[in-house]
This record gives sequence, structure tokens and C-alpha cells, in this order.
Amino acid sequence: MGPLSARLLMQRGRPKSDRLGKIRSLDLSGLKLLSEHLDPKLLSRLTQLQELDLSNNQLETLPANLGLSHLRILRCANNQLGDVTALCQFPQLEELSLEGNPFLTVSDNLKVSFLLPKLRKVNGKDASSTSSQVENLNRELTSRVTAHWEKFMATRSPEEEAEKAQADFVKSAVRNVRYGPESLSEFTQWRVQMISEALVASGGTQVHETGIPERPSKATAAQEPRARPMALKRSGDVSLSLSPSKRGCPSPPAHVEGSPMGSDGSQPALDLEPLHFLQCHSKNNSPRDLETQLWACAFEPAWEEGQARATSQTVATCGGEAVCVIDCQTGIVLHKYKAPGEEFFSVAWTALTVVTQAGHKKRWSVLAAAGLRGLVRLLHVRAGFCCGVIRAHKKAIATLCFSPTHETHLFTASYDKRIILWDVGVPNHDYEFQASQLLTLDAASIPLRLCPVASCPEAYLLAGCEGGCCCWDVRLDQPQKRRVCEVEFVFSEGSEAPGRRVDGLAFVNEDVVASKGNSLGTICLWSWSQTWVGRGKQSTLAVVVLARLQWSPTKLAYFSLSTCPDEGIVLCGDEEGNVWVYDVRHILTQQPPLPAAPQAPTQILKWPQPWALGQMVTKTMVNTVVANPTFTYLTALTDSNIVAIWKRP
Repeated sequence: MGPLSARLLMQRGRPKSDRLGKIRSLDLSGLKLLSEHLDPKLLSRLTQLQELDLSNNQLETLPANLGLSHLRILRCANNQLGDVTALCQFPQLEELSLEGNPFLTVSDNLKVSFLLPKLRKVNGKDASSTSSQVENLNRELTSRVTAHWEKFMATRSPEEEAEKAQADFVKSAVRNVRYGPESLSEFTQWRVQMISEALVASGGTQVHETGIPERPSKATAAQEPRARPMALKRSGDVSLSLSPSKRGCPSPPAHVEGSPMGSDGSQPALDLEPLHFLQCHSKNNSPRDLETQLWACAFEPAWEEGQARATSQTVATCGGEAVCVIDCQTGIVLHKYKAPGEEFFSVAWTALTVVTQAGHKKRWSVLAAAGLRGLVRLLHVRAGFCCGVIRAHKKAIATLCFSPTHETHLFTASYDKRIILWDVGVPNHDYEFQASQLLTLDAASIPLRLCPVASCPEAYLLAGCEGGCCCWDVRLDQPQKRRVCEVEFVFSEGSEAPGRRVDGLAFVNEDVVASKGNSLGTICLWSWSQTWVGRGKQSTLAVVVLARLQWSPTKLAYFSLSTCPDEGIVLCGDEEGNVWVYDVRHILTQQPPLPAAPQAPTQILKWPQPWALGQMVTKTMVNTVVANPTFTYLTALTDSNIVAIWKRP
């Protein structure tokens, strides 16, 4: 498509007219338009234009001087926009569509709300909740910038040049004033710079909500002002955050033989406190739904170079027909994806490098979600849409995980007793995935947990199954594309048969594996290297047990355990809603023989009393508990539709 012409505009405009100045609605969708094709001189002649459709093109930016001052509806879905600041030229805009622009982020959503005071709908949804969040953020940022101004100017000498001091203040404010979740840092820095520049221009006298566009009275009346930004509550996203006076106090269990001891003889406890309790997976968005079971959660890794083991404070949760992405610090539900008729059982993160049609490289965070229908959905989290579906299995998918060494390699484990390794590939210019099947691994029973071997993830995959713990060779340089289990592991001494169900499996470090399910009331720590060295040609192999951890004696199954390798932590929930926390660093460094008695937990996080949640939750089970590698945030999922978040100060 070349530059636009007046003739084309009149052909696609409504009402039909031979004068551009009479057109009120214009459809320019699907023309493969580039940003340079939008000629401001031509488009500014559309003096009465109220509705413009630019969907399904290849726009990376919008020209800043289109002159469409009467525009009320703008559709820019399915483009490659990476910035929204040019939208400020449309002050009368009421409806906006930006879906399918994969390089726009949560911060851009907030910028849109700030720049367009009359906006009522974004992507077909009510914009009032985002407007309220922006107003709260502005209020807090203005207060913090003002406080920073007073502190900054107090350190300056009267002789210092005023102009230089003011420029230094703006730089200092942008560098030091922080508020809100990491995912909104781009927006907060953008606003801090605007607020500080306005404060400097006023000579420090402007201490109110600097630069906030006036909102329509209806939107203002609908939202009561708050002192802090609350969780972004789409309809039905109910926050049950505890007030400080009603927080349950985590209490460690009484000392048990073999438990880790502090230097003073006491059992060391980790300082964790409940932060948020959320209902964001409810059926029909009902706050009365206490039955939807939540199954899996995973923290988004930080993909910056040199930070491979770090994570953000963003966690994905799944249960029922929804996948939610939550900021742990604020409790804000950043994104919510629904698939009617689905029940999601598992989520996993990866990051991909994609190249735009203009040749720009972009880094994507991609979330894979799967469950009852045997489909894997690949979600572009920042843009908030599903950009690929893999028809992976004919039966439900129990769990999935990405390879730690190949960002496009995804394992899926199904109730059809198969594990498949996929290469999801990199999306094309239309943001579509073309997945290919690399390996099929046959299991004798249903695989429940997947775990690439930490010391050699390209060579071996462990799986906890209904019939025990199994291992497969997954090296791609081998000719067989369909493989049976290499080894089944035996946990009971003197037994020649594989053990019973393994429903918890994770590496504590590059050698030590934590597994659960073979023995009631315990979690087993065993050595991969010491076990594997004695393999020979055996098809069953007795594990070399290093220690056992005391856990709930329940006969119920499917409580998933997790680990924080960098911190030496093992975590597991139970049938009473408690979270068992084990600091096992002393076990990892202690020379044998270790105590024979099961090691007691370092701490048990008790579930708060029902009245503290404001709900009739009399009993709940914690199915899954996961913490980020630095053990700053801990997220637990329950069978009563509650996402619980703890924080270590």
C-alpha cells in the first residue's frame, strides 16, 4: 500500500461525499499501512471525522499532528504500536481499541487513561477502574515528588545556580521516586518526570495533583478517592486483603527431634506475613464462589542479561476457566484471560525474541496454559491476547514446563499417559506460532509432575507419575522419536518394585531432588548423582536417600511441592490450609550420616481465621505453593478459590 489519496478516503468514508470535510466515519483497516503512509496534510482535511478504523495494518507509531480534533472513536487493533503518547492529540476520544499490539504494556494502558480524560471504553471494556487507578497513582506520585523536592532543596546552597539545581532535581526525582509494582515502573517514571518538571516551572509552589486531566463528573462520582492504589478489580476480582490488625501470625511448630536448630538452641523461623487474599477465578465473576479449585502458579522470570535466576514480583495463576497474572506487591490483577469451557491445570513461562517487520528486535514474555481440553494456549501477557493454540493431546494435560536451556522447547504431560516435547517456534509477522513435535515419551501411568534434571536438562527428564518416579532420555541427537521410560525409581528399601504415586517433584540444587508421595507424612530428599552412578543396565533403581522431611500424615494426594534452590527452601501445602516451609541448607552441606528421624519444618504458615477473610471459609486445602527464587514473595493456591500471597520484609 502506498501513500493515501483523497480518492481512497472518499471511497472508504461515510457518508458518501465528494468533500473530505463532510466525512464522519472512515475505514482504513486491512490496507497494510505503514506509519509513513498517514499523511497529516491529507488527514487534517477530515475536519468532521468522528470515527476512524486503522485496524489490521502495520503501524508502529501514529503521527503527532493528524489534526483530528473531533475524533471520538479510534480503532488501532492488530498493529505494531509501541507508544501511545501521540493519542493526546485526540482529547475528545471516548472509545479506543488497541488489542493485538504485542509491544504495548500495562504502563501504556495507564498512559492512555491519563492522556484521554473523556475515554469511556478501552478494548470494549469500561475504562473507569483504570482511570481510578491512574488518579490514585498520580496522587501518590505527586505527594512523593513534592516531598523529594523539599528534601532536595534543603541540601542545596543559596549560591548554587537555580537553573542547574532545578535540572538536577528532575533527574534526581526520576531516579529516586518509586511507587507501585515493577510492571508499572515505565508509567511511574514517565509521570514523575512530568510532575517534577511542572513543580520546577511553578517554583515549587504547585503541590497539588500536578498535570492530572480533569475527568468527567460521572467517572469522578463513581470512584471514591483512596489513599493508596488498590488492586485493579475487573468485575468479580475480589480482594480479601487483610488489615494489619487482622493478619494471622505465622507460628513455627514445636521442636521435634531432628529439626534444624538455631545457634541459641531455638528453631529458626522465616519472617513471612500475609499480604493479599484474592478471588480472581470465580465462576460468572461471583464473589460467592468458594468452590473453584486453583491448580498451578508460576513466577515470571526476569529475562534481562545477567539475571537468569532473578524473577519479577509477577505471578501467573490458573484455575477454572481463567488464567490470571497478578502483581504480588499490590495485589493488582494485571491481566485475566478466560477460555469458556476450559479448566486450566498448569502454567509455564518462557521468553522469546521476535523481529518486527521493520527489523526491530523485541523480547516477549510468553505464558503457556493448558488443562482439561488438551490444548496449549500461548498467551502474550503484556498485550493480553492468545497468539497461538497447540492441539497437543486428545485427553487433559496435567502439567507442562519449558526447557531451561531451549526457550522454545515445551514439555506437555497428559492423561493419555504420554509426554510430548514440542518446539513452539518463534511467532511470525502475524504473531502466529507454528509448533512442531520433537519427541513422544510413553509412560506406564499418568504423569503428574515434570522436572528436567538440573545438572543435565538437555539429556534427561524426570516425571512424577501415578505409578512412581520415572526418567527418560530426551537428547535430540538420538534417532528414536518415540521412547519408553529409561529407569523407574524405587524408594522403599528392600523393594524390587517401583514406588507408589509421586505427586511432588523438584530439584533443591543441581543434585538433590525433593519428592513426595511414596511415604505418608514425609518428603524425601535424594541424590540424583549418587543414584544414577549405580544404574548400569537396570530398569529399576533404588534412590540414595539423603534425608526425610516431616510433613502432614494425610492420605489425600496431589499437593504439589516446590523449591527455591538459591535459598535452600522446600515448600508444600496441606489439607488444613497450612504452608510447610523447610530450610534445608544444613542438610545440603552436612556430611553423612544424617539423622534418621524426619526433619521438622522450619515454619508452618497458618491459614488465617475465617473472619479475617470476610468470607465463610471454614476449611481450605493449599494445593500448590510457589515462591520466587529470592523468597521475597510466596503464593499459595487453594481448593476454595483463594489466591494467598505472603511476603518476607
